[in-house]
Amino acid sequence: MRRLIIASLLLCGGATPSLAQFSDNKIIIGVMGDQSGVVADVGGPGSILAARMAVEDSGGNASGVPIEIITADHQNKPDVASAIAREWFDRRGVDVIADLPHSGVVFGLMAIANEKKRSLMISGAASVEITGGRCSPFATHWTDDTYALARGTGVALMQQDLKSWYFLTADYAFGHDLEKDAARVVEERGGKVAGSARHPLSTADFSALLLRAKSSQAQVVALASAGADTVNAIKQAGQFGIMRGGQRVAALHAFVTDINSVGLEAAQGLIITTGFYWNDTDGTRSFAERFFKAHGRMPTREQAGVYTSVRHYIKAAGAAKTDDAAVVNTEMRKLPVDKFGRQVRIQENGRVIYDLGVYRVKPPAESKAPWDYYERIATVQADTAFRSLDTAGCAAPGVR
Repeated sequence: MRRLIIASLLLCGGATPSLAQFSDNKIIIGVMGDQSGVVADVGGPGSILAARMAVEDSGGNASGVPIEIITADHQNKPDVASAIAREWFDRRGVDVIADLPHSGVVFGLMAIANEKKRSLMISGAASVEITGGRCSPFATHWTDDTYALARGTGVALMQQDLKSWYFLTADYAFGHDLEKDAARVVEERGGKVAGSARHPLSTADFSALLLRAKSSQAQVVALASAGADTVNAIKQAGQFGIMRGGQRVAALHAFVTDINSVGLEAAQGLIITTGFYWNDTDGTRSFAERFFKAHGRMPTREQAGVYTSVRHYIKAAGAAKTDDAAVVNTEMRKLPVDKFGRQVRIQENGRVIYDLGVYRVKPPAESKAPWDYYERIATVQADTAFRSLDTAGCAAPGVR
């Protein structure tokens, strides 16, 4: 009750500095993700490292209050994640949970965070509903969502007069959302969808689907999938000579670690949209080089999102001089976000918005060093890439 009273006073501007406080005289950040499963490569131990780097780069404290990090593997199971979150909030004093791949996990935890008045910072899951119809004043979304990924790729390639598309789509909600949003952009801008083929999760053989895509003669073959499905489709597209035949292959949801797994020989020419690439600016390179020394791999956008979110949370808690979730989330939305030297912002619904880069995967001869994989071919402005607050569908209390 005392937390709620303090939050209400601060939000109304009626609190004095003497009322501001930190529970347990410390901040506890929980990093929860997939530590051993199918997406551990893009988050996992690397996300824990990113959080620790953010704490270190913040001086190890917020307004003089020490910061502690605890970690857990949710195994991509919503029930496991919910049990961990309740234990953390009720018995461990965790103030905020970061990382969080898997949208099913996130939606379960959002209900708990609303109940317990604690914060979530999502960098792994990609559903637009996190800041849409299921939004929360206690949650912020730090990395690319399905709308931005699909729209960013669609806008960039349509601007290059690539107007006919064929989709290879994973047959579940995530894949359907990617296809729907990209197809909408194509059709809105005068293009056409030449066809689509759906495949089950964990498909090993894409040969029949790729032959159909090739015979469609569509200018773009778009992969609306993720993880091993995307990796397998890219490898086999290279084997079938899809890109050598003049068609473009666009992976609507891919990570730099996927390209490392596939190799440049097979992935060359692939089109990828992302809000973070390690070799993009002096700021991203500085972070990535330090990360690489400790982890042996360049950071993904999920890991970069964890770093940025934890740094911003510490900044906001320090400015507010409290770890009260309502107050800190309000402060987070007020303060500009430092995204590796670029200033971005958080909408009231918790959506962090920023420019997206559209990249072509280099052929081996153009790569100058290990992990030098991408060449930027377009930039999609933040206001085009992400849904506006008015169209996102968020109706959470306190969000207009």
